[in-house]
Formats: sequence, structure tokens, C-alpha cells
Amino acid sequence: MWRTAVSRAGDTGLGRISVGGRPGSVVCMVRPLGLPFDPIERAGQTWEQHFGPAAAMRAATSVFRVQQILLARFDEALRPHDLTFARYEVLVLLTFSRTGELPLKVIGSRLMVHPTSVTNAIDRLTTAGYVERRPNPADGRGVLAGITDAGRAVVEKATTALTGMDFGLADVPEDELATLFDVLRRVRLGAGDVAEDSGAESVDEG
Repeated sequence: MWRTAVSRAGDTGLGRISVGGRPGSVVCMVRPLGLPFDPIERAGQTWEQHFGPAAAMRAATSVFRVQQILLARFDEALRPHDLTFARYEVLVLLTFSRTGELPLKVIGSRLMVHPTSVTNAIDRLTTAGYVERRPNPADGRGVLAGITDAGRAVVEKATTALTGMDFGLADVPEDELATLFDVLRRVRLGAGDVAEDSGAESVDEG
């Protein structure tokens, strides 16, 4: 098959990839392959011979491959800060909140990940000293996660690393990024990421 299989593990959230027990790392080939042909385009040609139109297959498979490439680039940029992209996302979300802390269930909702993934990410961030947690006074069974000064400092460094590489999308011209976002957003909306009657909503619930 032309697409490398991926696995879900640890604090990997939305299909993030792991290898060797290090959540967030990439197991598939992400180095320059230097192939004499485009394997996805070749697969599309073969698909058309066997099954018919291949436009959707080529697009979907390209999204999977680009995900692999981006996660590898993120991993390389964040590794010096002992972060995965999943944990970085949590820290950024806490940074955006008014008080620097949010309920774990809100973090999961905002990042669109399973509660177990949130718990695993918070555990690792707490061990690293980037997050502290305490009981949620508004919810007897809930937990609040709050970013520490060390967490804010590492967010600044990690963000500089990611923005310095244009979040792995330096190959896409600036004027095409909004178009790319809009195309992918249609897929997300079709999957129900956003309620049809929802208005603008603040990230801040803390």
C-alpha cells in the first residue's frame, strides 16, 4: 500500500503518531524520499484503471502524507523543549485563557481530543513542571489545569521555533494558506466540528 500505517498512543490526540514509546514522535518515513515518481499520483493512475475516478482518493491520501510530514517537522522543532505538538497545544490553550487555567473537559473539547489523551498530556506537563492542577471548585469531581511560569516560558520558545518554520508550511505561498484552510474547513464542518447555529465563542473559560 502507498500509505504508511500509523498508530494512536499516549497523549497523541487526533491520530498523532508514536514510535519507540515516545508519544508524538513519527514512525513513518518523513525524510526526503527522492523518488523518480509521485507514489500518490501513480496510485491514482492505478486506481482509475481498477476502480474509476481517483480525485478523492488522491486528495485524502495526500492529506495523510502531509500530516506525517508536518508532525515530523513539529517533532523536530519541539524536541529540544521536551514537548510534543499535543502538549504544546495544551500549553497554548492555557496561555490564551484569562486566568491561565481551564477545566480538563474544556481542554478536551477545544482541542477535539479524547479525555484520556488530555489526562495523559496533563500528566506529562505536570511532571515537566509546566502545568499545575487543582480541584475545580465549580465542579466537585472536576480538575483545573493551570500553566506555570515555566510553562509560559517554554511556550514562548516553542512558538518561536514553530513560527520560524511557518508551522511546516513554508512550501505553500502565503496567499494560498487561507484557501487551504477554507478547503479543509469544509471537511471539518461536514464532520460536525461546529454546530450549525453556533456563533463566535471565546476560548476563555478560565
